[in-house]
Amino acid sequence: MNLIIDIGNSAAKLAVFHRNEMIDMVYDTNHSLEHLKNICQRYNIEKGILSTVIHMNDIIESQISHLTFPLLKLDYRTPLPIVNLYRTPQTLGSDRIAAVVGANAHFPGRNILVVDAGTALTYEFIDKDGQYHGGNISLGKYTRFKALSAYCDKLPIINPDGDTPEFGYSTETAIRSGVIHGMELEIAGYIQQMQKKYPDLLVFLTGGDEFSFDTNLKNIIFADKFLVLKGLNRILEYNDKL
Repeated sequence: MNLIIDIGNSAAKLAVFHRNEMIDMVYDTNHSLEHLKNICQRYNIEKGILSTVIHMNDIIESQISHLTFPLLKLDYRTPLPIVNLYRTPQTLGSDRIAAVVGANAHFPGRNILVVDAGTALTYEFIDKDGQYHGGNISLGKYTRFKALSAYCDKLPIINPDGDTPEFGYSTETAIRSGVIHGMELEIAGYIQQMQKKYPDLLVFLTGGDEFSFDTNLKNIIFADKFLVLKGLNRILEYNDKL
């Protein structure tokens, strides 16, 4: 069995895969992998992969060092089952490339746009020949709420859950609708622009945030919260066969 350790900006995920099937997943803190020991005791882990977008502290470094199975630490030198055309691969987030690999594994031979809505909102494009062209980075939902409050003195931090009218009838609904609808329109704009160039485009929406789209866009969107984990497992399996 494979252990996937994905350390993100806000939290960490630990997942267990049997071949290509995820059989367990737990959320953990990105300051200390509190569930690591338990999950290693519950399953017969043969190999693992570590992906992190933050600098690991001494606690996690120590936890990782005591693992009894081979652990692949994903970085820009790790062989990939796709062609990476990014000009500065050493600066490319491991979560971004893993999401692309996961999408390509689902639908090889297709033009794919991956939208990952988390702390950051990212867009990645991989073509039908398995070539990753790069992507864009924007602010995620909670980052937008925090930024408005931080840089606009009289705007409060609000609960992102609630009414989102077409136009806000209060400061709270104006902020919420502006952020949520603004992100939906941004994502839809990227999709429609890419569709003009690639009419057969498929879209993967991943990450912790959910959005609503019109009927035409829904027909080409595949939602998969665990796309990054699946991509990491694919990278691990690919390297195991080298």
